[in-house]
Formats: sequence, C-alpha cells, structure tokens
Amino acid sequence: MKIAISSEAMNLDANVDPRFARAKCFVFYDTDTDVFEARSNEQVLNLPQGAGPQAAQHVVDGGAEVLLTGHCGPNAFRTLEAGGVKIVLGVEGTVRQAIKQFKQGDYKPADTSDVEGHW
Repeated sequence: MKIAISSEAMNLDANVDPRFARAKCFVFYDTDTDVFEARSNEQVLNLPQGAGPQAAQHVVDGGAEVLLTGHCGPNAFRTLEAGGVKIVLGVEGTVRQAIKQFKQGDYKPADTSDVEGHW
C-alpha cells in the first residue's frame, strides 16, 4: 500500500507538517517494499487560493491510498476523497514515527475535514 505523509523536509526523520496544503513536501511510502520517495509541494505553497485541491491532486497523482497529516481543509478533503484517498488527521511526530504507527494500525481515517478553508 502506498501512503503519503505531509512533511517539513524530504526525509523520514523530518517532522510531519501539520498543514496539509501548505506542507513543504510529501513523502510517499510503500508499506509493501519499505521504499519512499519525497516530492516537493513548493509550487503550491504560495498560492493565494486553491492550494488544498492542488496539493490533494498531487497526492492522488502520486498513487497514495492513504494520507497522514495534521490538518486538512474541506476542499482538499473532498478532492482526496474523490481520488479514493483515505485521510488520517491529527498525525504528529516524525514521518518515520507516523509510518510505524500506521503499520501498527494506530490510525483511523477521518469522516470530515477538521479546519476551515484558508487555515
């Protein structure tokens, strides 16, 4: 299974970025092979609007089935859901810790966004 984690840097020891759409990058991790790839989100960081859906589309295009992040707004949430991505909110710590907790089954997908747009 491929998961995506919003990250403050492009490695497993970086902190999970609490702001999904404005995350510096996303770490895509394959739980079957333990291989990861980091992708920049810089093209979305400074957009005045529409950052959520555009960041969400990057995650969908990256083939993620699950997103681990701190918070997610309603527009991004809808885009992720439409792309078949389950969203786990309230994730903290390092990317490596988040992956470990995901593999242990510590997370449950959210039913709705947890912040308003433009958070």
